[in-house]
Amino acid sequence: MPLIRITHSIVIDENELEERFVQASGPGGQNVNKVATAVHLRFDVAHSPSLPEIVRQKLTAIAGRRLTADGILVIDARRFRTQERNRADARARLADLIRRAATPVVKRIPTRPTLASKRRRLDAKKVGSARKRARSKPSVED
Repeated sequence: MPLIRITHSIVIDENELEERFVQASGPGGQNVNKVATAVHLRFDVAHSPSLPEIVRQKLTAIAGRRLTADGILVIDARRFRTQERNRADARARLADLIRRAATPVVKRIPTRPTLASKRRRLDAKKVGSARKRARSKPSVED
C-alpha cells in the first residue's frame, strides 16, 4: 500500500489516484504519434478519506476549473516527452495544490502608523508641494 506524503499530517494512498495516459501534442517527433505520454491524473476530492474537511473545502475553492461537478480533481500533465516525468509532474502538482489548501490563512492584525511615519509622510508631501509650486509661473506680485 504505497503512500504519498503531502504534509506531516496528510498522507494519500496511491489507490485514491487514477491515472490515464493519452497521446500528447507538441514536441516529440514521430514518437508523439505512437506513445501515450500525457497523463490525466484524477483524484476524488469529495470522497477522499485522507483529507480533513477544512482542507477539502479549501481545495474545492482553489481547484477552479480543474474540479468536475462530481468533485473529482483532474490534472493534465503533458509538459515532458516521457510518461514517467509527466506522471511525476502531475503528482507534484497535486501535492502542491493540497499543500496550498492545507496552509491556514493567517489573519492580518491591523496596526496603526507611528507618529514618526506620519511626520515623514507629511514632510514628503510638503517637499512635493514645494517642488510643484516652483514649477508654476511667477505671480504678478514677485
